[in-house]
Amino acid sequence: MNILFIANHLNVGGISSYLLTLTGGLKQKGHGIYLATAGGELEEKFTRAGVVLIKVPLKTKNEISPKIFLSFWKLRKIIREFKIDLIHSHSRTTQVLGSLLGYFSVKPHIFTCHGFFKPKLPRRIFGCWGQKVIAISQQVKEHLVSDFKLDPDKISVIHNGINTKEFGDNSARIDTRKKLGVGEGFLLGMIARLSDVKGHKYLIQAMPEILKRFPETKLLIVGQGRLESVIIKQVQDLGLKEKIVFIPEAKQTKDILASIDVFVMPSLQEGLGLALMEAMAQGVAVVGSSVGGIKSLIQDKINGLLVAPADPVALSQAIIRLLSDSSLRHSLGEKAREFIIANFSQEEMVDKTEIIYRQFAGIAAIQG
Repeated sequence: MNILFIANHLNVGGISSYLLTLTGGLKQKGHGIYLATAGGELEEKFTRAGVVLIKVPLKTKNEISPKIFLSFWKLRKIIREFKIDLIHSHSRTTQVLGSLLGYFSVKPHIFTCHGFFKPKLPRRIFGCWGQKVIAISQQVKEHLVSDFKLDPDKISVIHNGINTKEFGDNSARIDTRKKLGVGEGFLLGMIARLSDVKGHKYLIQAMPEILKRFPETKLLIVGQGRLESVIIKQVQDLGLKEKIVFIPEAKQTKDILASIDVFVMPSLQEGLGLALMEAMAQGVAVVGSSVGGIKSLIQDKINGLLVAPADPVALSQAIIRLLSDSSLRHSLGEKAREFIIANFSQEEMVDKTEIIYRQFAGIAAIQG
């Protein structure tokens, strides 16, 4: 089967990680994999996995951007040239493009919903959902049914999978901590784009209380985004400049995770949480807010700790509890790794997605 994936870019982030795992697994199963994007820093990883990259001008968040129509004309020819059987999109703009391509090329279009959409009128009227929607968690499916009135039978829940064999090695811990310059104290970590929905400000607000108990503790924030200046100002206003380390991205996520003692995801909303999954696969003790897909990953007091969202006091208490008890910290980390290996493997995600592809590509072939 020849599959055309459409994404906005290939820079570090959750969708790019998802695509690398899925396309790599499908390629190993013998499928022809084509990926249309505006490019990005992870291109080489996809090329090494055997993915054919196609450059299109998709750096836009505007669902009626001329870039979508320029991409349409190029990809319509690609579909014919490479005998594409199915189109798979991954964002609102590529969702619109995928629907146009599917309609005019008479090919099935599958859309993966990676999180939560604001129920704006154009999205409700012109859904462009395709023949099938994949939701990355049960919470995302419920959102689509509740806010967009999608038929539940149109949606399949397929959790993100990760290659768990890439995680669990802590040999890079000492070298990574030296490179980061974080010293000998505890290191908290958060990997997420710098957006208000990720809840950075609540973790930063929790830091003074944590530092009262463990003054050598530092916080590593990994990510980029439009809230960068706001977050940096908050850090400065609280006098935490020497206690919080910012880096724009983690090219070797497992090495960063190996350096961390507690991983924190204080999101206000989360489709599932790929960075959280990777931290758990690494065997790091985790704290997360009790929202969205995070609740599918963290079983409170079994493989991590859950706290109420937007609550810096609860965050500080949970983190202090873990820093105070090395036995609990290590136990929860081990249980977290076991849970991810058992429930969120790359193989399961690829197999379930392939079943959907075969179902709809088969229908298209009969209709054609």
